[in-house]
Amino acid sequence: MSGMAEIHQLRPRRRRWWGQWPLTVVLIGVVASLAVVALDRFRLGSLMLAASLVLAFVLRLILPADQAGMLAVRSKRVDLVVLGTLAAALVVFSLWVPPPA
Repeated sequence: MSGMAEIHQLRPRRRRWWGQWPLTVVLIGVVASLAVVALDRFRLGSLMLAASLVLAFVLRLILPADQAGMLAVRSKRVDLVVLGTLAAALVVFSLWVPPPA
């Protein structure tokens, strides 16, 4: 078969569930913040959500791509810009919303 590329079987890397610990930690923070919002503490819950995004930012910054798990979606620079922008915007918006009267 000339002109055809050879097909190699790719062996999937067996990753254990704990290989996704960075994402798990961030998602636990997100769930906790949503529970706080559901308990009618909007400002605290939204600040906790922003803190979860900051944690995702820090984990993506310090961990190499193979250890960051599913936090590594795009290039490191793009991931950091997106996470940092979302975290900053969420802090601003959560502090901007007036408390209920």
